[in-house]
Amino acid sequence: MTDETVLYALEHQVATIRLNRPDRLNALTPDLLARLHDALWRAVDDGARAVLLTGEGRAFCSGADLIERGIGPHDLGLSLQTGYHPVAEALAKLPIPIVTALNGPAAGAGAAIALGGDIVVMARSAYLLLAFSNIGLVPDCGATWLVAKSAGRAKALEMALLGEKMSAQEAMDAGLVARVVDDGALMPTALDLAARLAAKPTLALGMIRAQVAAALNATLSQTLGIEAAHQRTAGYSADFREGVAAFVERREPVFTGK
Repeated sequence: MTDETVLYALEHQVATIRLNRPDRLNALTPDLLARLHDALWRAVDDGARAVLLTGEGRAFCSGADLIERGIGPHDLGLSLQTGYHPVAEALAKLPIPIVTALNGPAAGAGAAIALGGDIVVMARSAYLLLAFSNIGLVPDCGATWLVAKSAGRAKALEMALLGEKMSAQEAMDAGLVARVVDDGALMPTALDLAARLAAKPTLALGMIRAQVAAALNATLSQTLGIEAAHQRTAGYSADFREGVAAFVERREPVFTGK
């Protein structure tokens, strides 16, 4: 068993990243957060065209490791700025798509990291939990934004104020996750999705990620401008030329991500 808190593997242009503190339900520590941040950007540097993020053992991530942090006053705002925010920003800004596979509970900041993926696949036995109010804290790591933007004000307040578990089916019904599958089908489904994304025109997918994020807060006119700028870039790409050629020649396109 490795003592690495984050495991990284690259195969067929898919970078698989696993949170690896199964004995602590993959609870977050400064070391794990730093390694996760580095692994996400390493995937880009290594030429990956998709990321698959999941957890080892029976949980995706139980949130901050409260036992390691200890009892007593802490500047939690500082710990967010130095550890959690870089991960949230990396998940948002990565130029390649991210599939998150929730193999078990995703609680606290772990729920925010889980929901930071583009396509979230959830095992039927897994659940989401914004547990912050249960210990006198407020949602962080982007959880407020992610849940409110996906599920709306009413569901965000219900989850954050009550601090109750949300089942996989409830999460899908609320628009928080894309797919719910039987536990045994989780990784095959997530790997298939990541492989399909890796075979697509990567440059365009990266711009789609940025475009949707911008549209959540932009006006129609601003969104039209962003679309035009992105489409201009895409129109000069090798993948666009390949896509049109494949359409004309009635064959499957072979995209290179350029």
